[in-house]
Amino acid sequence: MKIRNLLLPLLLAASLPAQDLQEFAKRVTEFTLPNGLHFIVLERHEAPVVSFHTYVNAGSVDDPKGRTGLAHMFEHMAFKGSETIGSTNWPAEKAALDNIERIYDQLDAERAKLQKADPDKLKTLNTQLHAAIEKADTYVVPNLYPRIIEENGGVGMNAETGEDSTQYFYNFPANRVELWFYLESGRFFHPVYRQFYKERDVVREERRMRVESDPQGKLMEQMLATAIEAHPYRNMPGGWASDIENLRVKDAEKFFAEYYVPANITIAIVGDVNPARMRSLAEEYFGRLPKRPLPDPVMTTEPAQEGPKRVEVASPAQPMEFIAYHRPSEYDKDDPVFDVLSDLLSGGRTSIMYRDMVRDKKLALEAGAESEFPGGKYPSLFFFYLIPGLGHTAAENEKELDSIIANLKKEKVDEESLARIKLRTRAGLIRQLDDNAGLAQLLAEYYATYGDWRRLFTDLDEIDKVTADDVQRVVRQYFTNDNRTVAVTFQPEGEK
Repeated sequence: MKIRNLLLPLLLAASLPAQDLQEFAKRVTEFTLPNGLHFIVLERHEAPVVSFHTYVNAGSVDDPKGRTGLAHMFEHMAFKGSETIGSTNWPAEKAALDNIERIYDQLDAERAKLQKADPDKLKTLNTQLHAAIEKADTYVVPNLYPRIIEENGGVGMNAETGEDSTQYFYNFPANRVELWFYLESGRFFHPVYRQFYKERDVVREERRMRVESDPQGKLMEQMLATAIEAHPYRNMPGGWASDIENLRVKDAEKFFAEYYVPANITIAIVGDVNPARMRSLAEEYFGRLPKRPLPDPVMTTEPAQEGPKRVEVASPAQPMEFIAYHRPSEYDKDDPVFDVLSDLLSGGRTSIMYRDMVRDKKLALEAGAESEFPGGKYPSLFFFYLIPGLGHTAAENEKELDSIIANLKKEKVDEESLARIKLRTRAGLIRQLDDNAGLAQLLAEYYATYGDWRRLFTDLDEIDKVTADDVQRVVRQYFTNDNRTVAVTFQPEGEK
């Protein structure tokens, strides 16, 4: 009998009322509104709390050309309020916001003249723009939206933007679920771009802090831009500086109209709820969103890499190195093999890289791998990171990693290691299932990605099917010199 058949009932019994997928499914109710918005509701009555997770199937990979960072802006605009929440006088604020855009249109038109632009006119328009922004801010009630959530017992309110998605989430007491429906549907029914340019400045500052002033962020950006030539995965989610600085409300409105359509959104609700009531509230509040067509997927295909690539970034900080190999998307048959391989190489203190590079030879302070990076919806990268230890170099670490990879090509991984990885993967899922918020995220993400939340469980079976032959085949096929990109820091001459 396989390990998974012995341990799954025990693990599930220890952390969930259900003991298998069929039992778990009995607690799940799914429905799709006529406009295409899909809901997944899971009953868990152990405590009077509910976790809500809204998954928008659009991320930085969908940023329009020249407008990188736009998807990220919606994370920052998420909790600014609505026409009825966050304004002392919405009609006056709306007029003030419209005035900002009129002045900005004039400013952009003058800038478009390039060297023929009138400096005095630019100065005047900039002054008028700042005054108009300050005028609109006088109508804002700061942080009213999150304050309402907190005053009603809401916790964990946050949002995040990735390459493939934008997600919004928080938890409420069970007796406040209708308030969530009112608040969340209002954001999508009629979005208000309140303090858009203030938040644009925040996004620009985040880039300065996380990329321009951070050696790791800077190296990551250069690695992606080098490894990926054509596909938008080459752009960091935060966006490029000049793109951020020129984002406009009209860009956001166009992006929202194209990507924030009901059929492109999945909402998971996990906790002490009645499914019939959830459906009724969903129809009442989210049913009013107009049905619109799904956006087109990214059509650009990354060309095959035809030789090794290398980029070096000057940095006075501690040396570091990133190495990446192109791999297929998460829909490929070998996706579970890459997951197993990542765990084998860097999954904790029993992994190959930790034992060899960190513990035994002390070549690295940190050494690890990510099975898919930066996203998974489209072909991406298998990614390694190496942080040399004191007295050791990036070149030494790279050589040792090459030796590890060469050994995986030559010798098959032992069955004991494979079994340990599969057990750890299953146990890791079980831990996530024990948390309402984490489970809500997984249900929404798996449905949006694969069209069925049950893949959350059946993927474990795919992991179990991975063999030592599969691991060796994938390493031989993808971990080749011609398919590799190396990004490494070096110290400038005057700072050595």
